[in-house]
Parts: sequence; structure tokens; C-alpha cells
Amino acid sequence: MASLLFAPGFISIFDNASPSKEFRWLASVFCGIIMCKIVYDITATVSFLCFKGYGNLSYAKKVEWNNRGFSTFHAIVVAFASLYLLLLSDLFKEDYDELIINRTSAVSETVLGISIGYFFTDMAMIIWQYPALGGLEYVLHHGLSMFSIILALISGQAQIYILMVLFSECTTPFVNLRWYLDVAGQKNSILYVFNGIALFLGWLIARVILFIYLFIHLAIHFDQVKQVFPMGFYCLLTVSPVLFAMNAFWFWKIAKGLIKTLSKARHTQ
Repeated sequence: MASLLFAPGFISIFDNASPSKEFRWLASVFCGIIMCKIVYDITATVSFLCFKGYGNLSYAKKVEWNNRGFSTFHAIVVAFASLYLLLLSDLFKEDYDELIINRTSAVSETVLGISIGYFFTDMAMIIWQYPALGGLEYVLHHGLSMFSIILALISGQAQIYILMVLFSECTTPFVNLRWYLDVAGQKNSILYVFNGIALFLGWLIARVILFIYLFIHLAIHFDQVKQVFPMGFYCLLTVSPVLFAMNAFWFWKIAKGLIKTLSKARHTQ
């Protein structure tokens, strides 16, 4: 039955692989892991030299502080790379003959590989420090994200949708800055208020509206989406809504927090 449904565009997930590509994939994943380690150490060194309160933090807080350093760096890198590939490059232009779900490039594959390295490193730290760095929802989020990226990288399909989701990482720096300000005792600062507003707007655009656009794009191009290999097809139909539901839940919590912060700021004036 699956063969009848997917016959026009059915491919093996490994048909996109070649020795040179496999080397590039592994190299990019390794680079993602090394990037996390380097930025983790740089964050620790810079924080110790520039922020007096860093030395007084507990071991667990220092680990989380440094962890958020490399998560911020990864978010900035992949957000800009995804924006370039989606909007500025010619990779996903609609007027090309090749199906949009089959388009890939060395740059897009490198970005996906680096993200796999990041999610692997971050999830390993979450499990190692569990539950200090996050609960089951973070393990679920990272697991689903890494699984989807691996499928897109190996198959060479549906990378446009993976890059849309990766662009939503642009909200991570605001999440991390809020945590940093909280730990530094700056919850009453004007920067904390402005960051909360930026987080609310960024989350609304990148993790709610963008996901709605993703679903619309899937519907418009569903004749192409059906030609994605079966596991990838069902992953698109299931993982995306799960991530959207998680984003919507976190958005509700962010909105509540922003209302509380604005109310507190109004009363202190």
C-alpha cells in the first residue's frame, strides 16, 4: 500500500549518500560538537574575567551558564544560515524545475550537520545533568529535532522545512538573556523588560506564525510532499505539529511572564 502511495517519488533514504557526502556529513556533525566545546570553554573564561558574580555561582549554575553560551552561539549561526538559504540564495526559488522538496546543497547539509552536533551535545548534557538543564520536554524536543534533521540530511529531502524550523532558534538568545539577567539579579532592570517584549514578539513570529506558514506551505506543495520517502513523509505530518504544540504551550507561558513583568514594572514606577 505504501508503495502505491509513494511510487512516483519513492526513494531509499540512502540514495542521496556517497563517500564524499558521508565524509562531509560526519565532519559537519563533528564540527558542531567541537563548536559547543570551544564556546562552552570561552563562555566560562570570559564570564570569569568579566562578571564578578560568575565565580560565586554553584557548579550546577556555572554548567548551565556555559551551556547557554554555546546554545546562543548555535542559534545565531543557524538562524542566519537558514535565513540566507531560505530567502537570499536561489536554492528554494519557486521557478526552478527541480522539486522543492528534493533541493539540497553543500551549505544546507553543513548547516544540518552542525545542528545535529549541537543537539547531540546539548541533549547529552541535559541527560548528564538531569533535570537541572531541562525536563522531559527538552529531551523530547531535542530528540525529535535531531531525528528529523538526520532524516533530511541523509535523504536530501524536505530540507526547506527543516531550515524553517531551525530559523526559529533565533528566539534562543532572548531566552538565554532572560535567564542570565535573572541569575544576575537584574529582573527589575529595564533590559529585562525590553528583552521580555523582544522574546514575546520573536516567539510569536518565529515559533507560532512561521509554523503556521510551514503548514500552509506543506498543504500548497502536498503533491510534492507525498513524494518524500515514507518515514520522512510521516515525520513531517507528526513531528511538526508536536513541535508547534510545544511552542504554543511555551508561548502561553512567555505571555504570562511578560504580563507579570510589565505589571510589576508599572507598579514600581
